Amino acid sequence: MTPPVVLSIAGSDSGAGAGVQADLKTCAALGAFATTAITALTAQNTLGVLGVLPTPADFLVAQVRAVLADFTVAATKTGMLATAENAVAVAELGEEGVLGPLVVDPVLVDSSGRQILAPAVLDIYRRRLLALATVVTPNTQEAALLLGGQVGDIADVAGQRAAARRLGGATRGHVVVKGGRLSGGQALDVHWDGHALHELVSPWVVTANNHGTGCSFATAVAAGLAQGLGPADAIGRAKAFVARAVASAASWRLGAGRGGIDHFAPDP
Repeated sequence: MTPPVVLSIAGSDSGAGAGVQADLKTCAALGAFATTAITALTAQNTLGVLGVLPTPADFLVAQVRAVLADFTVAATKTGMLATAENAVAVAELGEEGVLGPLVVDPVLVDSSGRQILAPAVLDIYRRRLLALATVVTPNTQEAALLLGGQVGDIADVAGQRAAARRLGGATRGHVVVKGGRLSGGQALDVHWDGHALHELVSPWVVTANNHGTGCSFATAVAAGLAQGLGPADAIGRAKAFVARAVASAASWRLGAGRGGIDHFAPDP
C-alpha cells in the first residue's frame, strides 16, 4: 500500500537528532513518507548549535511548491522557521489551503531555555500560524512566550493546564503543552481538544538522550493525521511513540551531550 505523504518544513540538524532528520526517521518508523522543505542549515551536535544559515524565503517556497507539484501531501508539520520572512511565507502557504492538516511545533527556545527567534517571528505565530494549526505543540517555555509572557512563567502543572486552554482559543482547537513533571516520576503533556483537557502521562526517563523529542512528537502527530487518525488519536499515538523512543535510547552513548532517541524502538 502506498504510504501517505507528510511534508516537514523545518531546519536541518547535522547531528541528526532533531529537525528534518528526526522527522524523516519518525515518518519511516510510523509508515508515512516524509518530504521536506529546509528552512535553515545548522551546524550542530549533541553539545549545541554552532551556526545557523537560514534559507531565503523564496527558495523555501520553491521547495514546498516542488513537493506539492508532484505529491499529494496529506499533512504538514512545521518546525524551526528561522526567520520572519520564512514564517510569513509558511503562513501564506497555509492560508492558500495547500498544506493540508497542519501541525505547528513552535520552535522558539533552545535547550537551555533561551529565546532563539526574534519578536517579529513570535508575532507571526500569534497572529497567523496558530490560527492555521490543526494541532499546536509548544513546550511550557514556548507556550509562555506565545501567551505574551516570559520563559519560565509556567512553573507547575496548573499553569500548564491553563496555558493549553488559553492557546486553544487561538487555534482550531487542539493544543498539546509538553513538558510537565509529576511527583512520582511521570512525564505529563496536557492536551486541550477544544472542549476539555486531557492528561497524557508516561514514565519519566532519566537520560541525556532526549534531543529531538519535540520534533519527533509533532511529526508523529502529522503522520497520524496523514494516515486518517483524528487529532486525539494521533496525539495519543505520538505520545506513546516518543515515550518508547526515549526509554529505548536511555543508555546510548551518542556524543558528549544530549543524544538522540531511538525512533525504531520496537512496539511492545
